[in-house]
Amino acid sequence: MTPILETHNLVRQFDDLVAVKNLNITVEAGTVFGLLGPNGAGKSTAIKMLTTLLPPTAGDAIIAGLSITRHAAQIRRLIGYVPQMLSADGTLTGYENLLIMAKLYDLPGQEREARVREALAFMGLDGAADQLVRTYSGGMIRRLEIAQSMLHRPAVLFLDEPTVGLDPIARRAVWEHVQQLGREFGTTIFLTTHMMEEADNLCDHIVIMHLGEEVASGTPESLKASIGGDEVTLDDVFIHYSGSSLESGGSYRDTARTRRTARRVG
Repeated sequence: MTPILETHNLVRQFDDLVAVKNLNITVEAGTVFGLLGPNGAGKSTAIKMLTTLLPPTAGDAIIAGLSITRHAAQIRRLIGYVPQMLSADGTLTGYENLLIMAKLYDLPGQEREARVREALAFMGLDGAADQLVRTYSGGMIRRLEIAQSMLHRPAVLFLDEPTVGLDPIARRAVWEHVQQLGREFGTTIFLTTHMMEEADNLCDHIVIMHLGEEVASGTPESLKASIGGDEVTLDDVFIHYSGSSLESGGSYRDTARTRRTARRVG
């Protein structure tokens, strides 16, 4: 398979703290890639560098043949990003949120309506298109945010903790739509998560980070096999390599509060 994303000794330092240390990862096109790690491992910092929101201290990353240090503007047109923080406007309808994003992505006027309606239908939100987002459940909000990020049909979609704060039913609905994105559009998904079940179900390849460094890499199956045993889970793998256990929805207000908390500690 062809890599769509590669990092080369990627480093980010904040004063005396090295948040990401010489990260070298490869993501194959059309796959789901998971970046795992405990709070403070450097996951969100890595994603911010890859989405050009934060310049690296050293090293580089190549996305679809373009350098994040030299071609940031071009890369932004090729990627989508759904942050941990709430990014939908609760005072607008789902349709209005998507229409604004279509204009920000500079989609041609004659295509906007069709793209917005297609995105709403794809994420199962066409019946709620004219409702204020503040009335949406947490799972609906997350699906709307993914729809926003997909309007321009990006080559790579970055999802930072895509199901944080969601109940199991909403979580599975988001999983199903993420998998469908890959099947129908060939989108490469790059996600961070604290949910080992999520990583096991979704990811083709996983990298585990600890204290800013990569400590393990492989498929879910190969990582479980690497520590032996017939009933090993990804939770066991995570604890083995990072020495940490993991902890991981409701209304618009609940979702906003949960993500603010996750942002502060992650």
